Amino acid sequence: MKEVYEFLKKCQTYYLATVDGDQPRVRPFGTVNIFDDKLYIQTGKSKNVSKQIHTNPKIEISAFDGSDWIRIEAIAVRDDRLEAKQSMLDAYPSLQGMYKAEGDNTETLYLKDATATFCSFTSAPRVIRF
Repeated sequence: MKEVYEFLKKCQTYYLATVDGDQPRVRPFGTVNIFDDKLYIQTGKSKNVSKQIHTNPKIEISAFDGSDWIRIEAIAVRDDRLEAKQSMLDAYPSLQGMYKAEGDNTETLYLKDATATFCSFTSAPRVIRF
């Protein structure tokens, strides 16, 4: 899991895919954090991505570092604990102008039953499950 975290941090931007009815939706994200031995992402509860995740929590993430890429399949699980939210905001101080740990809009989600596949054009895919 730490290797997945480090890869996403290095990429800075990753792409999160959800399902909206029968339509896939993909958008750029940048938050990733390890808290309580789980990999977390963050969004706002008022956003469509949040509504889509709660309707269907199966997500996929993809990122590319210029030579290698990762694909992650997971179940996104909401964690409303103040500590989880604060940990994310501490890791991303620039978000503190928009989000507050005790705020109703701040949403932290951890990845459950995740399968991360590291890929490149020069080596066989490598899979990590967490």
